[in-house]
Amino acid sequence: MDRPRAVAALRAELAGFARHHMSGQPRWCVALSGGADSLALTAVAAHLLPTTALIVDHRLQHDSAAVAETARGHAMRLGCVDARVLTVDVGSAGGPEAAARTARYDALRAARGGAPVLLAHTLDDQAETVLLGLGRGSGPRSIAGMRVCDPPWFRPLLGVRRATTVAACAELGLQPWVDPHNADPRYTRSRLRTEVLPLLEDVLAGGVAAALARTAAALQEDNDTLDAQAEVALGEVTAGSALDTARLAALPAAIRRRVIRAWLIAGGARGLTDTQIQGVDALVSAWHGQGGVAVPSDLTRQRLVAGRRDGMLTLHREPV
Repeated sequence: MDRPRAVAALRAELAGFARHHMSGQPRWCVALSGGADSLALTAVAAHLLPTTALIVDHRLQHDSAAVAETARGHAMRLGCVDARVLTVDVGSAGGPEAAARTARYDALRAARGGAPVLLAHTLDDQAETVLLGLGRGSGPRSIAGMRVCDPPWFRPLLGVRRATTVAACAELGLQPWVDPHNADPRYTRSRLRTEVLPLLEDVLAGGVAAALARTAAALQEDNDTLDAQAEVALGEVTAGSALDTARLAALPAAIRRRVIRAWLIAGGARGLTDTQIQGVDALVSAWHGQGGVAVPSDLTRQRLVAGRRDGMLTLHREPV
């Protein structure tokens, strides 16, 4: 009988990740969908530390409750100390994919009980995320993809191919759930997965997914350096709750826009796009008396408006 190589590889990957990023952690949670990636991660996580499986039922498919219960059963048989089904209501803001993601992360955050949450995103998921960022023209932060560590979220499988998690489930005799949304052409990510990436791999003779993941890692390092410089600069240009436009204008564009982004987020902005940040930046770099720029707020039925007055960038709330 062949040695279970995929399971061994995942165990080694997670053990090394835990030593490097989560040393001394007594327990953790795993976000479990029942698919191959999260099922394989749950199996190796329960082998290393006391593990709680958190299963989000989005209630978007008629059999979602049964899928969630099957995943819960898998988790307990794999050795998890607990497995909980979290039922959520999915809104509509940002489209179906974004709304489901928001509901999922909110539920996981509320249920984790102070423990870190392992997410089963793979190298293939990272490649898809980079392509989405490229297509949307969202700037280097978007193209940098998902972070390995973004507490309380941890992604130990970003260096692992999806084929390895599928193989691990086969070695363990597990039957993963196959989400029909993953092959639904109505969803952009599913078309990237089933059409665009295979075509790129064919045209460019392979290695595209890994190359996109390397690009994301390199951009994350660049972003971290620029963000650190912007944090220092923010303190130098802040006057009360406003920003001094003369001092902002003297900053390099890459630093200035990061200062503006951090200032907007501190003021309550959420879901910022690169276009919105560029619009606020134009109040500094291309000022000709234009009006304020509206950005989404952290409060419902309110928006934030960034404007310029007496040489200062100001921020105030308005009803939508």
